[in-house]
Amino acid sequence: MPKRILQGTVTSNANAQTVTVSVERRFKHPVLQKTIRKSKKYRAHDETNQFNVGDMVRIQECAPKSKSKRWEVVERV
Repeated sequence: MPKRILQGTVTSNANAQTVTVSVERRFKHPVLQKTIRKSKKYRAHDETNQFNVGDMVRIQECAPKSKSKRWEVVERV
């Protein structure tokens, strides 16, 4: 089964080797047919601490690195 890849914006890099990435998705409401934006935050592993707040990055699923980290940063977009 392939690993999921998401794209989002780094919102925090305060912790060592960790960034918080906000991923936004858009979809149509099933009844109102209005486009809705929802966002979710993911904590991702950043081995070299190279990403800063505001960077667009791609994150990929991985084996658990800690209690809250299940994603790792793949590249800057």
